[in-house]
Formats: sequence, C-alpha cells, structure tokens
Amino acid sequence: MPAQEIEQTLTYKINDMKKGVDFIGVTCAFYCHDGKGNILLQKRSQACRDEQGRWDSGAGSMEFGEENFESVVRREINEELCVDPISVTHVATTNIIREYDGKTTHWIGLVHVALLPEGSGDVGEPHKIDEIAWFAHNELPDNLHSVFDRHFALVRDHIIHQQD
Repeated sequence: MPAQEIEQTLTYKINDMKKGVDFIGVTCAFYCHDGKGNILLQKRSQACRDEQGRWDSGAGSMEFGEENFESVVRREINEELCVDPISVTHVATTNIIREYDGKTTHWIGLVHVALLPEGSGDVGEPHKIDEIAWFAHNELPDNLHSVFDRHFALVRDHIIHQQD
C-alpha cells in the first residue's frame, strides 16, 4: 500500500475516534447555583450522545489550545445556558468509567461549582438541551444523569454553605 493511502487511512480512523470511547476524554462538569441552595439543571435532548431525557448539571470538553479549566467552564456555561458565571470554583477531579448502552466510556472529570445570578439562564443549545429549570438542592428530579449523584456529593456542601 502506498504511503499516501496509509496516511489517508490513518487520518480517517483518527477522525472517526470518539472521546471517552476510543480514548480517555477530558470533561469539565459544572453545578450552577444561585447562592441560595438552588441549582440549575438541563434536560438532555434526543440528539445528545448518551443519557437522553435525563437531567444533568452540565459539562463540556476541553478544546485544543484552551489554557485552563475555568475558561472551559465559563465558555460552556455561556454556550449552554446563555449566562456568564459570577464565579467558578474547582472542587474535585474524578475518574469516570461507566457502562452505557453496551459500551464502556472513560472520562477524566474536573468538577466545578459556578455561581450564577438568581433566576438566570436560557437554553443556548436547543439541539442538545430540551429545557432548563432551577431546583432546590433537596428537591431534585428523579431522572438524573448516571454520574450526577456521585459528583453532587462532592459539590453539595459548596452549594449549601454558599447560602449561609
């Protein structure tokens, strides 16, 4: 096989690779709150890669060349929820290995809390988000993303103590 064909074949294979499935993905998860114990969740649309119809806190992948994780969180919140956070705080880094729809996925998750103006937010990516809603931290919907509870346990005190 000529070198040019090999290069084209490898390029196609690399372009077909999926983050979190074919290689470890890096995601910046965020739990948006209003400083009064309420969190803003988004319901994942049918166009999402997985966990369609589930409520999620929000997250996004780091893009090539982004210099820090806070800028990723700020960009993603602005894109997804049409609001600029007042503050962003890194809380934890987790290793997320899970089975979903018959596939193993593997992500490194950088978990953050983000303070937003009370009542703010709008659907910025209607192809990925069916709706958004504010919930009291102790009155969350049932149909949550499979990793939600694990990460919420890490950020819960940051959200509750902010209101003190």
